[in-house]
Amino acid sequence: MASSTANENAPMDAYRQLFDGILSQRLAPGTKLNEVELTQLFSVSRTLIRQALQRLQLEQVVEIHKNRGAFVAAPSPDVAEQILFARHTIELAVVKLACHRCKLTDVLKLQYMIDLEQSAINQGDMATALRRSGEFHLQLAIVAGNQPFVHALRGLISQTSLIITMYNHGGGNACARDEHSQLLEAVKQGDEEQSQKLMAHHLGHIAAGCDFTQSPQMANLKGAFAHLGQVQQA
Repeated sequence: MASSTANENAPMDAYRQLFDGILSQRLAPGTKLNEVELTQLFSVSRTLIRQALQRLQLEQVVEIHKNRGAFVAAPSPDVAEQILFARHTIELAVVKLACHRCKLTDVLKLQYMIDLEQSAINQGDMATALRRSGEFHLQLAIVAGNQPFVHALRGLISQTSLIITMYNHGGGNACARDEHSQLLEAVKQGDEEQSQKLMAHHLGHIAAGCDFTQSPQMANLKGAFAHLGQVQQA
């Protein structure tokens, strides 16, 4: 039974390892994700690696090219700014809707997500903190009850995470807890104007923290996941 569960979790484990590798900049934009190497690194089948890569492709943080393979996405500064603008536009609408639909159970779930994000920050795990932040925003869209917004934000949030890892010049998550907590309070109170103001400030803070002149370096797959071998040996 344990073996069966491990097999079922394998695609998700590979996805999370790759996603964290991208967000922590161990895998820089443009890095080729060789399927054979990944099967050896994660000790799973090539089919499971493809499933993980396809999910990352859907979230638009990985690009898969015919006859060339998979690569970590590398949005140009112009595309990055378009992504942030699209997210800004949608999230202002999201919080407005959420103000009318947010229930106590939603507040508790969102607060728990804020706590998980802060816990990751306290542990210095910024890749996990970034993922938790994205989950908080996606949950807000779910609370808003607009499925097209949820679908659009799922990709935009992941792309924003990639943009932050590519272009952020430091301090990206330092005030996340306060900003998310204040945003949640405004939504809880049903204050449309304040919630939109706080969301605009929050997303503007992300954009202001980016330096679009930076050029990340390529990474080596084995080097990016060397820590997995250390864990296994321990």
